[in-house]
Amino acid sequence: MGKTFSEKILGRKAGLEVRAGEVVTVSPDYILSHDNTAAIIKEFEKLDISNVACPEKLVIILDHVVPASAEKYAQNHKSIREFVEEQGIPHFYDVNNGICHQVFSEEGFARPGGLILGADSHTTSYGAFGAFSAGIGRSEVASIWATNEIWLRVPETIKIELKGILQPGVFPKDVILKIIGREGADRATYMAVEFGGEAAKNFSMSSRLTLANMAAEMGAKNGYFQADDVTLSWFEGKETENFEIFVSDDDAGFSDILPYDLSSVVPQIACPHTVDNVRPVKEVEGLVFHQGLIGTCTNGRLDDLKQAAAVLKDKRVHPKVRVLVVPASQNIYLEAVKEGVMETLAAAGCLILNPGCGPCLGAHQGILAPGERALSTANRNFRGRMGSRESEIYLASPATVAASAIEGKITDPRKYL
Repeated sequence: MGKTFSEKILGRKAGLEVRAGEVVTVSPDYILSHDNTAAIIKEFEKLDISNVACPEKLVIILDHVVPASAEKYAQNHKSIREFVEEQGIPHFYDVNNGICHQVFSEEGFARPGGLILGADSHTTSYGAFGAFSAGIGRSEVASIWATNEIWLRVPETIKIELKGILQPGVFPKDVILKIIGREGADRATYMAVEFGGEAAKNFSMSSRLTLANMAAEMGAKNGYFQADDVTLSWFEGKETENFEIFVSDDDAGFSDILPYDLSSVVPQIACPHTVDNVRPVKEVEGLVFHQGLIGTCTNGRLDDLKQAAAVLKDKRVHPKVRVLVVPASQNIYLEAVKEGVMETLAAAGCLILNPGCGPCLGAHQGILAPGERALSTANRNFRGRMGSRESEIYLASPATVAASAIEGKITDPRKYL
């Protein structure tokens, strides 16, 4: 029997022949952390070790509460900056760069064949590049800082077999919501999810990041696309080290193979208060909402902003709706300005925020009041995620949020495209 992508990468890193279910000791290529680095530092200090083992492997990006909105956040940022300087950590990105997952990708740390671990559940994002990428806990990150090693269980793999072509007005966000809605939030607990099939090669890097990011919402340890020509073209002109491409063998032992016909997918929406409570947009059409959010690490790339701008061009946001736009990074913000995308969104009445986690995190921007309802392109809609526990969050594509913002109620975006 052949091997899966995950068996190959973890086997290579461990220097062993491994199969799903085995536990291996491995050394990651990079370890990501963000504002939670302040808490990790406290865990690290408990180990009574003066210096991190491999400072060049640490990538620290401030993005969750940026700029600091209260003294406690300012103190956390200050502690992190001091730690970075004292430990000689070369890969530090302060508050002016953007969301960690986008910045990490833009800076070339996510690459095929890499082993990336991060103190954030959506570290699965880098599977878009053909990396094994997984979220871990803060104490685990602290232990890697100290030892440069970790135990990992080799995950079983579910293959999502994609075929067909998306209809106009249907987007990758609709695809991943459809999958999560059908399979459930715990379908892939501590498993790998491979997005494959003939149609996988038609997904752009931006689209792949959306699906890999939300693999975490199926419970997946890692979610990925196998690296191909789309991946290689993304790296053209970028300064990066050589990388090795791993692909699953044709006769690999998948735990399950799940076929999905993209041509049958219609605009989807995740309803409160779980990501797998998914229905076609048509079933909730007409529901009034108060705040729209376009952006985040899931859907804050240039493609996403263009989708929203295409809907909102020469139109206005409904007077009873406020729409927040959060680019995933400063680079994306500048590209969107250059291409006139931000002008279109601002002219429609959207409020442009700085790149960062902002409203998605619910800590300091776009907080919802009791009884309010949000329509968001983010990845989570848990109770209290964006403010009051008495508010509601619905998840959809940028096009659906933009179209709904025009009408002041949830609507199918295809009428505007």
